[in-house]
Amino acid sequence: MTATDPALTALAQGWCALSLLHGRIEAHIERALESGHGLSLREYSLLNVLGRQHAGPGGHLQMKQVADAVVLSQSATTRLVSRLEDRGLLTRYICATDRRGIYTDVTDAGRALLEEARPTNDAALREALDKAAEDPELAPLVRAVEALRAPGAPVSAEA
Repeated sequence: MTATDPALTALAQGWCALSLLHGRIEAHIERALESGHGLSLREYSLLNVLGRQHAGPGGHLQMKQVADAVVLSQSATTRLVSRLEDRGLLTRYICATDRRGIYTDVTDAGRALLEEARPTNDAALREALDKAAEDPELAPLVRAVEALRAPGAPVSAEA
């Protein structure tokens, strides 16, 4: 294959469309979360990831796992955790079985803010997808995203 191979060109165009869709969705959700709840999308994502963890053995994530889940470097994740901890939304503590391990947990205030912000996030995502579906280049990607449902998840009347 050469650099001008039509298959590679089509692949690059598809990647550009996917990047465009991601950027539009992210920007739309970011504006909604910031204006409605004073949260960035990364802050919301971090609260959401940590809020889904359960207490007890195996219920915690290492910082690298958290960083991977929110798609940030470990140092950026640590700074993000510190900001949310300063706001009283997260707390950190030492692992009882491995003193080198540090766990992060969502506080009651963090859980309350997450629950308050979740409908905003969901509505902004729906709005962004609906808007993107109007673009013929992005419509197939929107359909693909909408088809990605968790097994057993209810199918809306719109799908």
